[in-house]
Amino acid sequence: MAVEMRKGKFDGDRAAALLKELRVSFASGKTKSYGWRVQQLKNVLRMVDENEKAIVEALRLDLAKPKFEAFVNEISLVKAACKHSLTKLKHWMKPQKAKTSIITFPSSAKIVSEPLGVVLIISAWNYPFLLSLDPVIGAIAAGNTVVLKPSEISPATSSLLAKLLKDYVDCSTIRVVEGAAAETTALLEQKWDKILYTGNGNVGRIVMASAAKHVTPVILELGGKSPVVVDSKINLTVSARRIVAGKWGCNNGQTCVSPDYIITTKTFATKLIDALKHVLEEFFGKDPLQSKDLSRIVNSSHFSRLTKLLDEDKVSGKIVYGGQRDETQLKIAPTILLDVPEDSLIMNEEIFGPLLPIITVDKVEDSLNIINSRSKPLAAYLFTSSKKLEKEFVEKISAGGMLINDTVLHLTNPSLPFGGVGESGFGSYHGKFSFDAFSHKKAILYRPFIGDVTVRYPPYTPRKIRLLDALLHHSTGVIPALIGLGKKV
Repeated sequence: MAVEMRKGKFDGDRAAALLKELRVSFASGKTKSYGWRVQQLKNVLRMVDENEKAIVEALRLDLAKPKFEAFVNEISLVKAACKHSLTKLKHWMKPQKAKTSIITFPSSAKIVSEPLGVVLIISAWNYPFLLSLDPVIGAIAAGNTVVLKPSEISPATSSLLAKLLKDYVDCSTIRVVEGAAAETTALLEQKWDKILYTGNGNVGRIVMASAAKHVTPVILELGGKSPVVVDSKINLTVSARRIVAGKWGCNNGQTCVSPDYIITTKTFATKLIDALKHVLEEFFGKDPLQSKDLSRIVNSSHFSRLTKLLDEDKVSGKIVYGGQRDETQLKIAPTILLDVPEDSLIMNEEIFGPLLPIITVDKVEDSLNIINSRSKPLAAYLFTSSKKLEKEFVEKISAGGMLINDTVLHLTNPSLPFGGVGESGFGSYHGKFSFDAFSHKKAILYRPFIGDVTVRYPPYTPRKIRLLDALLHHSTGVIPALIGLGKKV
């Protein structure tokens, strides 16, 4: 079986048995071959091509995700990751030459990328197709066997992934485990060679604690409150469209790098709000709850969480646009709030929804202190035409990633690593970074039998110490000794 389904109890014993099977497959050596890796990547690409309608439908069932978003933000990115890996894989697998030093003369050196072994990938619900398969592609490219645990909060996509992967990839090396907390716990009890988890910080801490018991390395893709600093020196129309697209046009704010709050000046806030209102009505109409281009909230629990943020006494009076909600459809309209208190819930939790607070400052430069007073975010955005402010922002703000004069798009560049810093996570992947994330860089030094140098061996005489000192300071007088032609010392 390629899929461990929910039927029957998936406990620690079954998880251990699954891991044992995959270790046997890895020990056979087949996943290390270029041919196996290429074939699995081609199979994943074919799977996506042949099942696009089913994927779109699963995403609609889970999140009411518009077809356009399903294709652009999930399907196309998975296909791009596959194609990029197929194009670059041979180069990535090639050993890298490394420099040597006079200390090891004569010698040569190289770095070999080898697969880690059996890896566990626990994915998230908000982009359930992309965030499941993107790291799987990296793990395959690096030559590992893989267990994928999709999120139970997106059940339609989880079920589809289990069904499709069983039919398209090598079942002895790539498996899917469906389920919820019990199944995840059973998996985390095992000793993996690496774990990648995408989700919230609370579960991330559990994953890290479980991994620590086995000294297992982890990649944690968490989140945080990603700020958007908006200067007055901008193209306001373009900026508003890009902010709206990144906030509400990406899963209705249910995105880890979604703009979480805006900081702008008191004098510019009204113009910005008017521009955002105009774009929101242009994109989603005057009744956004009826728009087919706006995703719903994933479930009633998250709907209640967002409602609680919005209905807090110190926040409810700060709404300047939106605020409508429909619990039966699990829809909340795009909502803008102005000058919410710093101690409010909405300013101390990652929003992960369609609510966007705006904080005002006297000078735009004051925004840097506000951001730096908080935990380091997964993403930070700046809209400005000032090169001075841009330079200051890049130098002073620490974030997983940054984008100037746009939002979210940095995730689509395979040449850039995607990952957090501090409480927003650590480790990264995408493109070559995915291959590296699931590889061990093995250092190899080659030396011939000629050129044996006596200075390295006892007894350690004063002359040997002087010679060693000259060697370490790159004196040319030690060359004869290095090749075994010098006097005995």
